[in-house]
Amino acid sequence: MTMLPKKRPETLGGYIVHNVPFPKELTPEALEWLKQMTPIQIEQPYSITYLHSYAQDSPWFAGLTNKKLLASQDVETGYTYATPRGHDMYTGAETNWIDITDRHAEVHAFTVCHFGSEEFLAETPFVLIQVEFEGVDTLLLSRLAGVDPLKASLDWIGMEIVPKFLRNSKLKPTDVYFVPA
Repeated sequence: MTMLPKKRPETLGGYIVHNVPFPKELTPEALEWLKQMTPIQIEQPYSITYLHSYAQDSPWFAGLTNKKLLASQDVETGYTYATPRGHDMYTGAETNWIDITDRHAEVHAFTVCHFGSEEFLAETPFVLIQVEFEGVDTLLLSRLAGVDPLKASLDWIGMEIVPKFLRNSKLKPTDVYFVPA
């Protein structure tokens, strides 16, 4: 038979609690009062390790890491997606990867973002673009660097651009961005 320790040792983990209201005596009234008590709230850091799989999109991210921009192309129809797709959305057939790194690319549309998620807040304002590639049927959402976002111009639409890649990949779509050619 296993014996339990007589006293569990205290650790330094946990919370330091101050002034939690509680009646001195547990009378029926006091016990009723507890039902009306404001909920105790605590704030604590929370961290998890999350394993994420890029699955069939993995080659696209491997391409970015190696300074290559890949597109997905339907074998039968030749329909080409600028974004990674394992299967054609019309036929359901498996797509092939093609290299579009050196293809003619231009700004199809843009917007200047003065607000952003926490990750990009320090970089605001920035220019978000839809990239149009020669021979590609869909657009790629990306960022445009090398222009002044406070001097946005309709002249940017149709501007020839080239891809640039982060030196140290983060394995995120933002590993690629564009600059004027």
